Amino acid sequence: MSWYYTPHPTVVPAEDFDASADANALRKAMKGFGTDEQAIIDILCARSNAQRQEVAEAFKRELGRDLIDDLKSELGGKFEDVILGLMLRPEAYLCKQLHKAMDGIGTDEKSLIEIIAPQTNDEIKGIVDCYEEMYGRPLAEHLCSETSGSFRRLLTMIIVGARDPQGTVDPDLAVEQAKQLYDAGEGKLGTDENVFYKILAHASFDQLEIVFEEYKSLSGRTIEQALKSELSGDLYDALSAIVECVQMAPHFFAKRLHKAMDGVGTDDATLIRIIVSRSEIDLQNIKDEFEQMYNKTLVSAVRSETSGDYKRALCALIGNA
Repeated sequence: MSWYYTPHPTVVPAEDFDASADANALRKAMKGFGTDEQAIIDILCARSNAQRQEVAEAFKRELGRDLIDDLKSELGGKFEDVILGLMLRPEAYLCKQLHKAMDGIGTDEKSLIEIIAPQTNDEIKGIVDCYEEMYGRPLAEHLCSETSGSFRRLLTMIIVGARDPQGTVDPDLAVEQAKQLYDAGEGKLGTDENVFYKILAHASFDQLEIVFEEYKSLSGRTIEQALKSELSGDLYDALSAIVECVQMAPHFFAKRLHKAMDGVGTDDATLIRIIVSRSEIDLQNIKDEFEQMYNKTLVSAVRSETSGDYKRALCALIGNA
């Protein structure tokens, strides 16, 4: 099944890793007048998250200083956003991004979708626990206060862990679910949104892959075509994101990256979030997909949209290969 693509990261644990040496090198890079930004990039963009946590501990233990505080005082702008993002544990980074998408006036629904749609139940549980720990309120409650209607119900279902565990597959049920989707959409006047979000939020990704195949056999149309003709707005965006993540998550992220850099201006927040959060998961797959889809490399696209230390940090995470 396509959902079982083999994820290839671009950032892997450094060999011959020495947390103490890294901590001292970082201190040297930030000590005195001026900052050696390249040294910071060379170290932090070439270590796994677990190794960065060890470096931060060594920094505290041996130098009596807080690495995050030092980085904050020495760096600035989008470069700082990348480096501080790398220093957070993966689930804490995503929690911070979710909070940012809901904080203040208005809600960034597209970021909520991008962060929540690809997650498995286990990943969601880690995010939910971490969110409450960081912000003192349940993620589901915060989401409910910032969203509405079917979109809110869909996100809430995913957040409360309604999805069946990975590997849960029932081919007979898939035939039935495909028919339910057809009857709720193309097979009737109007659309029963409940059926769509219940099936797409409950079934495992493995199950959904079979459901989508059955849907095509039954209706002669793809599930994407059905969603496009039956739904709109945030609910459509969220459900189509789930469909894309089921079929090929790197395709979904490559599209998001392209959109972030297309046209006038750059959506730096999305660019940073995807590159930082996927670098140790499947950024190599996303790079390959990006090149195939847009006939240019991800690194060349990023180079033309960014500059300075910010550009160098992102390119180091992407890798040139």
